[in-house]
Amino acid sequence: MSIFLRYLAAFAVGGLVCLIGQLLINTTKMTSSRILVIFLLLGAFLEAIGVFKYIENFAGAGITVPITGFGATLVRGALKGLSEKGLIGVLYGGIEAGAAGLGSAILFGFLMSVIFKARTKT
Repeated sequence: MSIFLRYLAAFAVGGLVCLIGQLLINTTKMTSSRILVIFLLLGAFLEAIGVFKYIENFAGAGITVPITGFGATLVRGALKGLSEKGLIGVLYGGIEAGAAGLGSAILFGFLMSVIFKARTKT
């Protein structure tokens, strides 16, 4: 697949995820945090049944960058931990798999709070 088509697929799938989220915000009384949890669980479910890797091969960052990718990463790590260490591996496999992304989000969030001055909206 050419690079243009890969970008187009990532944009289309990522845009579809955002569109679904916006429709849920506009048409239901669900809060954005509940919608985030739904998307996280959707990514985890798709990974658990083996469908997420096909979507990831097609869309790339369009599906892995949203919170669905984090849910899939947690399940992928838990399944890997299960196969390597047994039941105890389930407990720390997901945390180990998501640690780099979570740690960098915390680090960069802290750095941005140090560099920029926070203020409330007027």
